[in-house]
Formats: sequence, structure tokens, C-alpha cells
Amino acid sequence: MNIFEDTNPRALKDLLAEIHNRAAVLPNFQRDFVWEPSATQELIVSIANNYPAGSILRVRDPVGFFAAREFEGAPTIGANHTFLVLDGQQRLTSLYQAFYGVGEHRYYLDLTKVLDGKDFEDCVFYRRASTKWAREHENFEAQAADLVLPLSVLKNGSGGFYQWIHAPQPKLTDTQKQLVISELTQNEAKKWVTVLDEYRFPVVTLSQDTKADALCTIFETLNRTGVKLSVFELLTARFWPQNINLRALWDSALNTYSVIDYFDVDPYYVLQGISLASRSAPSCKRSDVLELKAEAISAWWDKVVAGLALGLEILRDDCKVLQPKWLPYQTMLPPLAAALARGGMPKTAEAGSQREKIKRWFWCAVFGQAYESAPNSQSARDVTDIDAWFSNGALPDSVSSLRFDPKILREVTPRQRSIYRATICLILGERARDFHTQSEITGKLMAEQGIDDHHIFPSDFLQKSKGISSARVRDCVLNRTLIDRTTNQMISNRAPSDYLTEIRATPGFPFDEVLASHALPFHTDSPLLNNDYEGFLIWRQNRLWDSIRRVTRLEAATDLE
Repeated sequence: MNIFEDTNPRALKDLLAEIHNRAAVLPNFQRDFVWEPSATQELIVSIANNYPAGSILRVRDPVGFFAAREFEGAPTIGANHTFLVLDGQQRLTSLYQAFYGVGEHRYYLDLTKVLDGKDFEDCVFYRRASTKWAREHENFEAQAADLVLPLSVLKNGSGGFYQWIHAPQPKLTDTQKQLVISELTQNEAKKWVTVLDEYRFPVVTLSQDTKADALCTIFETLNRTGVKLSVFELLTARFWPQNINLRALWDSALNTYSVIDYFDVDPYYVLQGISLASRSAPSCKRSDVLELKAEAISAWWDKVVAGLALGLEILRDDCKVLQPKWLPYQTMLPPLAAALARGGMPKTAEAGSQREKIKRWFWCAVFGQAYESAPNSQSARDVTDIDAWFSNGALPDSVSSLRFDPKILREVTPRQRSIYRATICLILGERARDFHTQSEITGKLMAEQGIDDHHIFPSDFLQKSKGISSARVRDCVLNRTLIDRTTNQMISNRAPSDYLTEIRATPGFPFDEVLASHALPFHTDSPLLNNDYEGFLIWRQNRLWDSIRRVTRLEAATDLE
């Protein structure tokens, strides 16, 4: 029996409409949506360039093979659906949220940049839906005034775009902006709206006669495989006839520099680093990497690999990125490696100056979220700027333009990975001590003691005893620190005053010092010991803001709302 119903391409807008209309759902046991907004942005750019973005696997499901649930952000499912999506959940969820304007972020096109001929990745950006800016730009007049197009306008294709472009503009009196919109309509729309309108995913649809055991086998196979051909493999094949064995070079790099192996770096980042380092005008877009010449590999491989290793050591030793999971942005590695490779890594005291500059750049770029969008363009700018800075030139723009509002720490949860991870590293920089052994936390100790980020005020306690229903409020980074497995089990869902009193009563336990090392209040009127959650959030926000100012050298907060 043939289990395939068809293997026909489907329009993206139709696939998203099926999600919205509850025709396409997920098996309930599928993992949650986990993509970062930058990954969604990258997928949108690929689609706008009409690049392949993988295929979708689904099964027609009239009998309900498995318990089903809706895609995250989609309307609650009804009694019946048509398809169960087996492979493609993360891609479809990210695109649904972007084009239907749901989820934690909103996605936009900067039309001025489109008209200026900027690369498409520089034109797409996103904002958290909870920000004042995003709320204001739900209004057409604000969109038109700033010439930003919400991608949600395009959920039904070009028709939605033309409705938006010809909407009444009572407060848009700037003639030039009206001309810009007119030009966009006539000359630019087809370059990207048409692609988004006509983009199709290859879709494999299994028939309703597919047996449940076959579906289980398919799931097992999908979860074990999913390996795709990377740029690194393509270039390995290309350079082989030129006596350059990229695989052997990479194996040698891992053997020579254990820190690269420890951080499980993608070798593609080395190629991006070479693309940045070898060009007079740094650039590391995929097309640039694919155009690399053998001469660039030969001249720069060793330098970039050494720069990458040094950069990772700085992040590990000085910035306390003690494990790969706490690196805020993987995409910062290519410019980091390239900047150090081009800077020459001097054997003089100048090396110490470079190290301090790299540390400040790291903290400013992370807390400024410089690599949230268009990381390739940001990499090119940073390499150029750091080159000049190393030669005592001006501060990089990612450093000098940093603005930070400490109130954002109330909004940052593990899903806002960059600032969340940076804050955990900042706490480690306070020489945080293990609650169990009292030792200073290291990467090795984290692995041995099962040390991970956990709630200080237990989530269950906040929900049941304090009536705090918002998961975001309970899970924010202000309420997290690194706690070993044994202590976390002891804490369970108890009030802070309860479990901390018990810890404090332990003979010989340096209670004040350990809490202080986690940037936590330990004095007798501590909001922790009084179970005062709001008071605790205020105290810790101010305390962590002091640390952020120290590493970034910011002088004052900016009210970003």
C-alpha cells in the first residue's frame, strides 16, 4: 500500500491559513516552540530571497491518530482538523507568528531601507510585542509616518499589501513620504511582496490509511536524523582538488584548541571569520562565504582559528561564559575571531588593552542586543569598528550607541535568551558560590553538581501564595540564579523565608557571603526573608543594574518605554 497521498508544493500563505483555520494542527506530544526571533528573521530572509527552506511532512488525519493541539499563537483547535504536521513545526510556527502578528514578537519591514537598496536582511526587524513601540505601531498612522510595514499585512499575500499602501493617510502630510510610498508601490513591491506571495514549500502528505506504527517509526527517524548539507561541507568538496582539506584543518583546530571543542563551535563560523578578516571591506553573508578563494583559506585559517580560541578564552575566563549554553549569541563568534586575527594578537602589553576592549564590546553588544537582527551586517560593522578601536580610534558604534533600561530585566525570561544568558554570566562574574559545596562556581562544578538556573522565589509559591498568575513575572531573570540540584530539590515550592532560614542555621555555612555572591539581599530586613516579591524585584533590579553599568561603563539608564 502506498502511504503517500501526494508530494505537491503548497503556497506558504495557504499553509499558514490552514493553521489559522484549525485545519492543520500538531500532535500533542510535539515539543514546544523554541525558536529565537533571530532564527525567524533568518527564515523570512531566506524566503524573501526564494531560497529553499526545507520540506513539510504531514498526514491526513480524519480519525485522530494522536491527541492534537494548535500551533503556538493559533486559535484553539475545535473538534475536527484535517492534517497533523509531523515535520516543520518550528518553521511553520515562526512564520505563522510573524505573518499573523501573534506571539511574543512582531516583525516589520523598514521601507526606507528597502528603497535605499539595502540587503533584505537589513530591512527586516522585530520588536517584543509588549513594548510601547510595538503597541504604538499597531496604528496605521504610526506605521506610515515611520515607513514600517508590519509583516502581518502580508498574511494574505500582495492583496493585503496593496490595501495597506492605499489606505487613507489623513495625518501623513510629508509629501516626500507620500512619494516614497508611491515609488515603493510601483517599483519595489514585486521584488519581495511577490516572492512572499508566491513562495511554496514542498509538502509531503501521507494518506489517511497510514498506520499508527508507521507514524511512530517516522517520528523516531525524524528525531534521529535531520542532518542537512552545510556550507562547510560544500566548501570542503570544492577545495579538495586544490589540496585544502577543510575537514582535516577543522579536526586539527579542535585538537589544538580544546576551548573550541568545548564550546562546540560550528566550523561555518570559522569560514565566516575568514570572510570578514580577508576582505578590505569585511563581509560574511552566505554568498561571500561561498565565494571564498583557496588563497584566503591558506592565508587566514590559522589566524582566525587562533583568534577564535583567544576570544572564547576571554569570554570564558573574564566574562564567565562558563558553558556553551550560556553564550548569548553564537553569531558573535565570527567577528570576534576576525577582529582578533586582524588585530595581530600582539605579544606586548597592548594585548591586555585589546582584551579589555573585547570584554567591553561583548557586554555592550549583548545588553544592546546588537546581534538580535541582521547579524551578518552587524559583524561587518563591528570588525571595521574594532579594527579602528584597536588602533586607538573611536569607540565601535555597538559600544557608543548602547542604551539600556534596567526595567527590561522584569521582562526577560529564558526565552529572551541573549540578555537572560548575559545576566547569568554577570552573576557568575560576581564569583557566585555553590549553595551546596560553597565553592566558587566553575564550568566543571556546574556539570558535577547539576548547577543550573532556577527560581529564587519558587514559581509554585508565587502562584499559589502570592496569586501571581503571569508566568513572565514569575520567570523573569531577576528571580533566577544558579542553584545546584540538591539544594533546588530541598527548596521545592517553599517560601524563601522558610528555606533560607534553614540554610542560614547550618553551622559554619557562610550565608551572607554566598547570597552576596549571587547578587542577592542577605541583611535582616531582606525582602527575601520577608517573602516580599515586589520589594525583591526592585532590590535586585537595582543591584544588577550596578553590575551592568560596571561592565558596559554606561553612566545612566535610558527609558526605552
